[in-house]
Amino acid sequence: MKILNVAIVGCGRISEVYRSIFKELKEEINVVYAVDTDIAKAENFAKDFSGCIALQDYREALQENIDVLHLATPHYIHKEMAVEAMKKGINVLTEKPMAISLIDADEMINTSEREAIKLGVIFQTRYVKGCREIKRLIEEGRLGKLVSARSYLSWKRDASYYQGSDWKGTWDKEGGGVLIDQAIHSIDRMQWLIGSKAKWVEGSVHNRNHPEVKVEDTAEALIGFESGCTYHLYATNCYSYDAPVELEIVGEKGRAGLKQDLAWVELMDEPYYEIKDGYDGLKVGPGYWGSSHITQVKEFYNSVRGAGDHEIDGYEGRKALELVLSIYEASAKKERVYI
Repeated sequence: MKILNVAIVGCGRISEVYRSIFKELKEEINVVYAVDTDIAKAENFAKDFSGCIALQDYREALQENIDVLHLATPHYIHKEMAVEAMKKGINVLTEKPMAISLIDADEMINTSEREAIKLGVIFQTRYVKGCREIKRLIEEGRLGKLVSARSYLSWKRDASYYQGSDWKGTWDKEGGGVLIDQAIHSIDRMQWLIGSKAKWVEGSVHNRNHPEVKVEDTAEALIGFESGCTYHLYATNCYSYDAPVELEIVGEKGRAGLKQDLAWVELMDEPYYEIKDGYDGLKVGPGYWGSSHITQVKEFYNSVRGAGDHEIDGYEGRKALELVLSIYEASAKKERVYI
């Protein structure tokens, strides 16, 4: 097995997941650079890995010996960093969303194809065991023709969440609020499970209880797919705690869903059953982050080594972003938007 040289840009909150992943995969990778504009954060990350160099400027990490660059930075600079890295022959695995505009997302995809370099987008909740099982049932036709789906996200993000950041809660840097930052995982999973191209979107976004920011803290939408299935979405971060995310998908032969990472299945003429997630033994941070980051990271590393494909490439990562941006557009226009 080839030992990969990796670097991470962005040593903030989510980097703790990567710290644990890198430790878990220490026999498979060398962590060469840790980068953050706050050098103290970069040094704090680097200290756990022998030989790892802390940097403030990500450009200094774009060296020819780097195999994978992880991006855990504010959303608006994903494109700039990813494109520059890929032009130097470095594979990129970025946190979601891949960008805050489709123009930027397309430039990332085009660069990946032109340079023959891998681009991946983190949507770790797709890799939950129960989610994979539901996808298998759908593909086998066990649920029959899909009729409708829904997702509900009710989380808490108080004023301190935004006040402690210079980019959270901004349109120009985060790209929005609860939709693009929190609900995008539900949107990604649901469009993937439905497995059909989205046709139109209706929706509205609102700021109900966060006067300190301009972005939305509450959103609702209805998305129509070419298959005829409709997806009902509700998301808010005005709740009193981070309640388990709930998803349900209904077909003519049964229904299935998830409550956080616990899946359940109820098929016609078959007994109800549940599927508890089987993790890779890695649990870091808040429960809603899940434990599937490492599964996706390992898949990406293997694809870089030439041992299989990576499921969520730029095209796949773009799909949820397009739906998020379409909801924003539908809300602004107060009309149905066709995709």
